[in-house]
Amino acid sequence: MKKLFILIIAIACVQCKEVDDLLTFTISDQVTITVPSNSPLNLPVELATPEVTTNSSQKFQNNNTNASLVKDVKLQELTLTIQSPTGKTFSFLKSIEIYISTTQSNEILLASLDNVPSNVSSISLTPTQQKLDVYAKSSSYKLRTSVVTRETLTQSVEMKSDVKFRVTAAPLQ
Repeated sequence: MKKLFILIIAIACVQCKEVDDLLTFTISDQVTITVPSNSPLNLPVELATPEVTTNSSQKFQNNNTNASLVKDVKLQELTLTIQSPTGKTFSFLKSIEIYISTTQSNEILLASLDNVPSNVSSISLTPTQQKLDVYAKSSSYKLRTSVVTRETLTQSVEMKSDVKFRVTAAPLQ
């Protein structure tokens, strides 16, 4: 009897995971972040970014759900890629933190990376484990970036930020 109970629980768990996988999708956004050439060394510098319009309601609709049925949103990935100057690597950057907020929600850490590798032009930040439902459901959000540089910049560095949220939602009834 005990073995049958364990088997039933195992089957139910597999089926729940399969259902969650069917109701899970990704929302992607891109943002440009510019580190100015006059950034001081070894001190945190705050960088403003334009407000990000999410178009999340359309993305929910495309996935047969809506904001009220969203169960869980987590940051899946945040990647930064240097756009200009051409050939520039992350040798100038010591650490980076990116925060997210909305007009209705407090700012929280979205992703960060200490000891940024210096010989690459693309990096992946460590995502927060916090639930991001309120931010993904919003029509827009703001990102604030804090960087610490390890070398003097002779010209501004433009980075493209690719943000991917993993969304799990219930289907429309």
